[in-house]
Amino acid sequence: MLRTPSGGAGHGTAATDSGLMSIGTVLNVLRDEFPDITISKIRFLESEGLVEPQRTPSGYRKFSAEDVERLGLVLRMQRDHYLPLKVIREHLEARERGEAVQLPSLGRQRDGEAEPEPLEGPTAARIGRAELLAAAGIDEQDLKEWESYGLIAPLEDGAYDAEAVTVASLVAELGRFGIEPRHLRVMKAAADREAGLVDQVVAPLKRHRNPQTRAHAEARTKELAGLAVRLHAALVQIALGVRLP
Repeated sequence: MLRTPSGGAGHGTAATDSGLMSIGTVLNVLRDEFPDITISKIRFLESEGLVEPQRTPSGYRKFSAEDVERLGLVLRMQRDHYLPLKVIREHLEARERGEAVQLPSLGRQRDGEAEPEPLEGPTAARIGRAELLAAAGIDEQDLKEWESYGLIAPLEDGAYDAEAVTVASLVAELGRFGIEPRHLRVMKAAADREAGLVDQVVAPLKRHRNPQTRAHAEARTKELAGLAVRLHAALVQIALGVRLP
């Protein structure tokens, strides 16, 4: 259960009710369970219709406790069950209609059963090219340039990992400060090296004959990735002599 600030759920229609939270507050609430969550990811989930926060007259988002719980549910279905957004939306709609929802579970070996065949890799949340362009607010020329520098790459089926929206949004924001995509190749190279280090650690688990151990490799990968991201951010802050809010 996500912990939200005290003050009630804020069922009123006015976006100034004390029970409503800004997107920054929601980010801090979710980070306890989802350390890799970003504002861009929350905005993307909103653009996909998975959460509908209220808006102030100035256009600022205001989230209720129910909105935060819904976001947590969406993120859990992505993390624990590897469901694409379309399927998550269908599950949420079914829950709202009061229907029982059966989520897929990782394969487990029962006593006396033969060991199942090795599982394929989990299906991550994916979006199409047009969805990526719309969600990130970029055009085709931008995307082609960023792909040429390896900052964004399509999957084998031509779709994109949903996190590509976060990458695209951040590249665009850095561009407003004069940092061009070619300057970001060093960041991509560093990320690849960090990913390689994590993969070395979890590789023995992925190759294990026990399917439960292989499933554990995914959780260990996420844990190590979160630690690597936090370490990278801390090192950058120290190098620049700044502290982010």
